[in-house]
Amino acid sequence: MSSPPTLNVYRHDTGNRAMVTLTGEIDLSSAPLVHASLERCLRDGIRAVDVDGTTVTLCDCSGFNAFLYALMHTAAAGESLQLHHPSPALERLVVLTGSGSLFLALPDVFAGSRPPPWPSPVHQAAHRLAPALPALPGGVL
Repeated sequence: MSSPPTLNVYRHDTGNRAMVTLTGEIDLSSAPLVHASLERCLRDGIRAVDVDGTTVTLCDCSGFNAFLYALMHTAAAGESLQLHHPSPALERLVVLTGSGSLFLALPDVFAGSRPPPWPSPVHQAAHRLAPALPALPGGVL
C-alpha cells in the first residue's frame, strides 16, 4: 500500500511580503494546512502574500475554498494575496469558477506601502463572487 499524497508548504519572507510555495496535492485532508499557512502570514504582519502554485498536482473544492477564505481575509485586512504560476490543476479551477481576476491579476497595491481604501475593489469582488459559490453545511464549498 502506498503512502497518501502529501502537501508541502514553504515560506520565504522579504520584509512584509511572503512567497508561499505549495508542492503536492490540496484536498480535504491538506486544505487546513493551506488555510493555516496563509492565516499565519497575516498573524505575522505580512502585508502581501504571493502563492506559487507551480507544483500543485491536484486542487479540489476544499483547497479552492481555503484560497477564497484567505483572499477575503487578506482583503478585509487591507492586504493582498496573489496566485502566481498556477499549475494546470489550479488554473482549471480558476478558469471554471471565473475567479482569475481575483487571484491572478491583482495589482501590487503595496508598492507605496499604503493599503487601499476600504472597501477595496478586491473585497467588493470577493463579495460579488460569494453568491455564485454557495457553501454547504460546515462551510465547505
